[in-house]
Amino acid sequence: MKPNRIKQVMREGGLALVSHVGFADPAVVEIIASAGFDGAFIDMEHSIFDLQTVGEMIRVADLCGITPVVRVPDENPKTILRLLDMGAQGIQVPHIAGAEGARKAVEAIRYPPLGDRGGAGSSRAAGYGSVPWLEHMKTSNEEILLIVMTEDKRGLAEIADIAAVDGVDLIALGPTDISTALGMTDPADPRLKQTFEELAAAVKAVGKAGVYIPVNHAACRFTPQDLLKMGVNYSSVAPAPPTIVLNALKASAEKIREEVAKSVAV
Repeated sequence: MKPNRIKQVMREGGLALVSHVGFADPAVVEIIASAGFDGAFIDMEHSIFDLQTVGEMIRVADLCGITPVVRVPDENPKTILRLLDMGAQGIQVPHIAGAEGARKAVEAIRYPPLGDRGGAGSSRAAGYGSVPWLEHMKTSNEEILLIVMTEDKRGLAEIADIAAVDGVDLIALGPTDISTALGMTDPADPRLKQTFEELAAAVKAVGKAGVYIPVNHAACRFTPQDLLKMGVNYSSVAPAPPTIVLNALKASAEKIREEVAKSVAV
C-alpha cells in the first residue's frame, strides 16, 4: 500500500485537511486534489453513494496522490472489508458504542495480530496480487487510517477509554450530534466550545489517538488556529461542496437580479 498522505502530514505535526466529496461524481475527487487537499472525505452515511461509485472515487484519489477516507454507514465488518479491498486508506466509523465498539472497529480494519480482517491477495488494495502478502498486511496495518466517531453521551463519557484502544488513530468529535446530545444547540454558547476543548484534552492526555474536529463548522466554529492550540491534527473543511455551489449560485442570481432591477428602474 502507498504511504498515506494524511498520516504523513500528521506524523510531521501538521494539520491534515480533507474536503467532503458531496456529489456522486468521481470528478469531484480530482477537483479536491487539484485544490490542494490531503484527502477526499467520501460519505456513505449521509449520501446515496453506492459501492461502485465509491470504488471509482477511491481509484481517482489514489491516482491523484491524496488519501481516500470513507465514512461507512455503520460498523458492518463486511462493508468495511469490501471498501478496504477497493483501496480505501481511511475508514471512519460513526456512532461508536463505547470502547467495545472501538475494539470491534479495529478488528474489522486491521490484519492479525492487531485485528481480524480477512485477506484477498488479488484485491486492488493488494496490487491485484503483485504485492507480497506479508508486505501488504504490514503496510496496510501501518498506513490505513481508522477514525471513530463519538457522537452521543455514552461515547463522550467513555472517550478516554476509546482513545486508549490500540489501533485507533483518530477520535472524531462531530459538532452537530454532540451539540444536540448535550442540549447546546446555540453555536455561540461558550459552554459548547469549552466542552470540545475538554474532550480534545482528554483524548490527548491518553497519548495514543489524535483528534478530529471540523474547521468552521456551523454548529461550533473553530478556526485553524483554535484547532492547532487544541492539538488537533486532522480536519475537514466546511461547508461541503453542495453548500458551496448553492451559495455561489444564490449570490450569482441575486447579483444579476439586482442589476436587472437597476436597469428597469432607469
